[in-house]
Amino acid sequence: MDTGRNSLPAGSLLITTSLGYHLAAMRPKQWTKNLVVFAAPLFAFSINLQSFLGGLFAFILFCSASSGFYLINDIADVASDRQHPVKCKRPIAAGFVSIPVAIGMALILLGGALSISWWRSPQLGAAITGYAILQVAYNLKLKRLVILDVIAIATGFVLRAFGGAAATGIVLSAWFLLCTAMLALFLGIEKRKAELRLAQIQGTKLRAVLRRYSLPLLGRMESVVTTGTVLAYALWSAGPVLNGASTSWMLLTLPFVLYGIFRYQLLSDPQEIANDADENLEKGGRSERPEEVLLKDKGILFTVIGWICTCFVILWLKNQGIIQ
Repeated sequence: MDTGRNSLPAGSLLITTSLGYHLAAMRPKQWTKNLVVFAAPLFAFSINLQSFLGGLFAFILFCSASSGFYLINDIADVASDRQHPVKCKRPIAAGFVSIPVAIGMALILLGGALSISWWRSPQLGAAITGYAILQVAYNLKLKRLVILDVIAIATGFVLRAFGGAAATGIVLSAWFLLCTAMLALFLGIEKRKAELRLAQIQGTKLRAVLRRYSLPLLGRMESVVTTGTVLAYALWSAGPVLNGASTSWMLLTLPFVLYGIFRYQLLSDPQEIANDADENLEKGGRSERPEEVLLKDKGILFTVIGWICTCFVILWLKNQGIIQ
């Protein structure tokens, strides 16, 4: 006799699956980009409970705002996404999340992030608002303009860093802004390299902006930005003599930065992308998706962990008076 015991698990599975689709539509993997908000207190060596809570507050708001725009983008691109071999699996394109529900989610996420950020502080509100304006401009025009599209991506990271500083009450240094901007430009160029090479491998039609790029051009841009990134970080880590970090022992973290950059360049190398694409379509061109590189590539993940641990050790030794 059926006692109805199986009905609850089935209903729970349905609810869990539905919630999972709605959460996936918010692109939680992309939230790793918003970890930049914690960079300001880390670079300033202001690591305490107050700065952590302030950074966490900014992180949540940027995640809310970015998810709102991802929902809007998926709604606008639903027709083209359904024709894409990978993007067709996104919840909205696949029909697991309805467009009216997605619109409601986007309005709540964006409206909440903007209103709460202005309530917290004008500086944080300005950072979130600037980020929102940039996203609108990017989706309407900038993503179709060669070079400016990459600069817009980098500007988004700088605004996140500014928001993290505003939430924690930290005054940003010129070195910090320069390092953030150069690294963000590097990631933007690597993203375009991966997109271009993956589209060539798959034989798919190139977006208008990608047709203006070529691998040799992106390679030359990469060389300039990589050099600038390494030099800016090296000069900052040299210490107080150059108005950089509070201790020159931060030079010990430079090898992690170098390895991380070289590792990312390996992942975005055309031949590496071709090899990965032969094995797995989604794995190929993964440097097109920086959030997945951070979460899935062991080399990058260990590099980030090593850099953070080294920073904490240097900070502890400095606070103990063991090093200057």
